[in-house]
Amino acid sequence: MASSTDITSTINGPQTSIEYASRDELTALQTERMKNTLRHAYYNVPHYRRAFDEKGVHPDDFKELKDIALFPFTDKAVLRENYPFGMFAVQKHQIARIHASSGTTGRPTVVGYTRNDIENWSNLVARSLRAGGVRPGDRVQVTFGYGLFTGGLGLHYGVEKLGATAIPMSGGQTDKQLEIMRDFEPDAIVGTPSYMLNVLDRMRANGMDPRDSSIRVGIFGSEPWTEGMRKDLEDGFGIDATDIYGLSEVMGPGVAQECIETKDGLTVWEDHFYPEILDPETLEPVPDGELGELVITPITK
Repeated sequence: MASSTDITSTINGPQTSIEYASRDELTALQTERMKNTLRHAYYNVPHYRRAFDEKGVHPDDFKELKDIALFPFTDKAVLRENYPFGMFAVQKHQIARIHASSGTTGRPTVVGYTRNDIENWSNLVARSLRAGGVRPGDRVQVTFGYGLFTGGLGLHYGVEKLGATAIPMSGGQTDKQLEIMRDFEPDAIVGTPSYMLNVLDRMRANGMDPRDSSIRVGIFGSEPWTEGMRKDLEDGFGIDATDIYGLSEVMGPGVAQECIETKDGLTVWEDHFYPEILDPETLEPVPDGELGELVITPITK
């Protein structure tokens, strides 16, 4: 699939054109990438060939973005039915890494990554970190879990791609986290907001003032959180806190990120993902400002 090198910010230098693209330019890029994705899926994944054929559609029927409505959805049930490798669109020897969900509500959902996928992912997480206020040369304490979960490794490689320094703490070990925060003086910390509230409480219980830490920014995700939680984290640590969004089914963290300057909602990286908000009953797009179900189509993975 397409490489991100043509569309990702040059982290240590000028921004590339996609950061300033017009809506028409972005639509043209999305359309071309969607065409390639549909064709690749149809000819390389038996499930998609069957699903497209059953619905009477072919990749050649896709002419413009609104035509995505002609094609069937993929949900978690489909991924579980094709466990573990049935949805892979390349040969197994081309897979460089495998991640999976915990499987707490059923079979795990398994996601494979080619080397190009990992490069794209790292670039998008780096882009997200930069939008959230992390800069090259910063030290970043990663408190997301490592392993099959995408959070730890996803953020780790993004930190390194940005030109920052990863401190791979993983989850838990709260007293050790505090020791590392004191001794290594990270500029930024990433993890779940609920865990960071626990860290805040532990610091206070240990007689530490969280505002005396070196941390300048926090990027939090992997679970829902509220403006009240943001205020508690920002006031407690004296930091700017932003939201990072992702899901393993389409990549992992780095699908969308909140900007540190505005903190007014997530920006989806639309050069890699096509988002729709649909009425779950009619499957039609909802008007701006109305609630619907988020549907994301990856167009480079």
